[in-house]
Amino acid sequence: MENNNNLEEKTLTNEEPQTIPSPENLIQDIKTPKRLGIRKDHPVWELVNFALLALVIVIPIRVFIAQPFIVSGGSMIPTFNDGQYLIVDEISYRFHDIARGDVIVFKFPKDTKKYFIKRVVGLPGDTIEINEGKITIKNAEDPEGILLDEPYIKNISKESPENVTLKEKEYYVMGDNRSGSYDSRSWGPVPKKLITGQVFFRLLPFKSISFYPGEFENDLNKN
Repeated sequence: MENNNNLEEKTLTNEEPQTIPSPENLIQDIKTPKRLGIRKDHPVWELVNFALLALVIVIPIRVFIAQPFIVSGGSMIPTFNDGQYLIVDEISYRFHDIARGDVIVFKFPKDTKKYFIKRVVGLPGDTIEINEGKITIKNAEDPEGILLDEPYIKNISKESPENVTLKEKEYYVMGDNRSGSYDSRSWGPVPKKLITGQVFFRLLPFKSISFYPGEFENDLNKN
């Protein structure tokens, strides 16, 4: 791995997207109007009602459906930059398979308190061959192998050749900034159980707002 990756290894805590504090942590020790001696038509009571309603609606969405993250680090440049605000879909993978090319957020296998953002390169059952920065995918559908088309890659890393065969429910992930990403090349595949979800919306910066940012279609996505 090139020198840029050495820097990545020293700043692992800044590599992963960071979660935004949950709404439930922002409202504490709410007292009912009766205990405070406030009339039910008082503005404070309306504010309390609104806050409680927001918690009832937001918390289930926050816990079960979608979760906000802030990108920290440069491993996904140029697709995602440091400081961008993303929304991750936590429910869709319960109804369809993870696809090659998806940008996902997952718990780091070596420290599950941390979250990483990477792109899915290899699926269960694939054999991934990496040579001179080029990736060849071999599987039951393409036993001879197909060269992976990756137009989103700007910084190619020409590390030592690698050959990995994935087991069931294992995924090989890499950052788009190949020369500056700490990924499956260093610590192996990601188990499905550690995958939080797919990045489906970029909210900030406003000039870069988009659904499924980083999405890219190629023939291998169907495999």
